[in-house]
Amino acid sequence: MANLPLVPAYGGASLGDLARSLLSALGMDEPNPLAIEPADRTCLFLVDGLGAESLAAHAGAAPFLSGIAARTLTAGFPATTVTSLCSLGTGLSPGEHGMMGLMLAVPGAGQLFNCLRWTGMPMDPLEWQPSATVYERAAAAGIEPVYVAPAEYEGTGLTGAVYRGVRYVGAETVDERVARTLAELARPRAHVTVYYGDLDATGHMTGWGSPEWLLQLAIVDEMAQRLAEGLPPGTALYVTADHGMVNAGEKIDAEATPELTRGVAMLGGEARARHVYAEPGAAGEVLDAWSEVLRGRAWVVSRQEAVESGWFGPRVRTRWLGRVGDVIAVPYTDLAITAPSSHRIEALFTGYHGSMTTAEQHVPLLEVSAR
Repeated sequence: MANLPLVPAYGGASLGDLARSLLSALGMDEPNPLAIEPADRTCLFLVDGLGAESLAAHAGAAPFLSGIAARTLTAGFPATTVTSLCSLGTGLSPGEHGMMGLMLAVPGAGQLFNCLRWTGMPMDPLEWQPSATVYERAAAAGIEPVYVAPAEYEGTGLTGAVYRGVRYVGAETVDERVARTLAELARPRAHVTVYYGDLDATGHMTGWGSPEWLLQLAIVDEMAQRLAEGLPPGTALYVTADHGMVNAGEKIDAEATPELTRGVAMLGGEARARHVYAEPGAAGEVLDAWSEVLRGRAWVVSRQEAVESGWFGPRVRTRWLGRVGDVIAVPYTDLAITAPSSHRIEALFTGYHGSMTTAEQHVPLLEVSAR
């Protein structure tokens, strides 16, 4: 049987469903598809890059987390930070919130926009992602949501797009993040998100499972244990991630492969989830060429097929369709589709994510409650 993509479980077990379920647990009138129990306070520990499969494969490096019964969620497509943060931040699927990849075309502009670094074009976060966030909805209900993360991210375009409505608390070290999170949880009806990104950064450079990555996993485990042990009564801690990761065993340079450049106007997305924008009238030719070159290594589909297959969710808003590539190429082997002249650092990575494999899509959901 041919490999089939793991289409995310939108509406039942995806990151957007977790966001709404957490609000429901705090007493808000929101759907609760994950059946999360009511709590006076909730804390979401978001670990960038902690895939369910990678955690299970290295349980010994994370004894605390591995000792907790886990559920599995799907990240959403693509399985990448900007998309997942926006799903968690809005409770919507990617096709609704519009952050459908790392590098997306700005319709009508003929340029790419980097949704993570907020570069490529000047973009108002309210225009690029206009949907109300779960934090704005929580604040309107009398709950003050708090986000604890490095201060450098405060005020960025991405933060403005996905974290509107939070009170941002800058914290650099693990000790600072634990202390400030627990201090915020002392307030009644608190909803605190704390972010840790070094596991993902290390995985990109040295690969998941490397000694450096295992050291980061141990730090995550200790951080989770300290948070759990400090929870005030009536608080529920949830640990999850934005995506998993695979280590590249093969790379193909899409900029130096003639068949992959012919008819291509712009190459967006990232190495495991490429948005390919065709020159006018060349979409069919590009689809055929990419399908042939990547046969047996990647799912290569048209924009229409990706949308109709529900890759981005049950619906993609009409206004966002121009952001999606004419062709989408998604490896299911350990292939990375790189673009070294445009994205030199990414081409040097060992670990990648973005695709619809279980390693990239499946993220853990772990709960510790202080009832």
